[in-house]
Amino acid sequence: MLHVCPTPIGNLGDITTRVLETLRKVDVIASEDTRRTGRLLAHFAIDKPQLSFFEHNEVRRVPEIIGMLREGRDVALVSDAGMPGICDPGYRLIAAALDAGLPVQVLPGPSALDTALVASGFPTDSFVFLGYIPRKRSEREQMLRMIAAESRTCVAYEVPHRLAATLAAAPDIIGDRRLAVCRELTKKFEEVDRGTAAELAARLPEKVRGELVIVFAPDEKAAPSGNWDGEELAEAIRDLLAAGISPRVAAGIASRLSGIPRNRAYSLALELRKEG
Repeated sequence: MLHVCPTPIGNLGDITTRVLETLRKVDVIASEDTRRTGRLLAHFAIDKPQLSFFEHNEVRRVPEIIGMLREGRDVALVSDAGMPGICDPGYRLIAAALDAGLPVQVLPGPSALDTALVASGFPTDSFVFLGYIPRKRSEREQMLRMIAAESRTCVAYEVPHRLAATLAAAPDIIGDRRLAVCRELTKKFEEVDRGTAAELAARLPEKVRGELVIVFAPDEKAAPSGNWDGEELAEAIRDLLAAGISPRVAAGIASRLSGIPRNRAYSLALELRKEG
């Protein structure tokens, strides 16, 4: 059987008991980076043979691993970090095993995608995952135009040395859409920076380090309005203001809860504050 084993995206304590049990019992581990996986195995005192499986050797490795599975051997698939098969060559092995009629077991576990999505604070009921933001300028701008036209939350991976270029290109295309730049998730220096692309470009250092996920808030103008009427909106904002929350923040919370445009909620919040 092929066992798809997610590994920690930063904090080793996030590995699951089932993944550890599986890594201990399989015959071989197919690893995207054998050195990185080797450190993980050593930390948990697991002694198993590894087989390198990455983008540039997958054509040769897939038939080899399929052969092992046909012989009845158990193989664990492990990526650099997180869930194998997401933006890595693991999905080709999974597809090949399924095409060959072989059993595949996917274990739940850490993923930078959903961790960043939830940490962003943006709507999670419907979202789009775009993979890595392209390195070429024209392709990067094409993706940003696609995001600008999207009414759902968008999630994309980015590499540190291209973050500045992405943030510089974004304002002219997506305007004041809010972003969350998530860095070093689950690690000691984890940071989630929120704001418009222009604000983040001015605030973040030109050179950043570590794994990055960018979450783009949906277009508020395109987002469907909720079922709240005017009195429900006003009541919610009154309660927030009474709790000592500023009109701007109260408007943002009410907008997110109701689906009503933020500018409308903010205007109402200012009126209600004047009324006392």
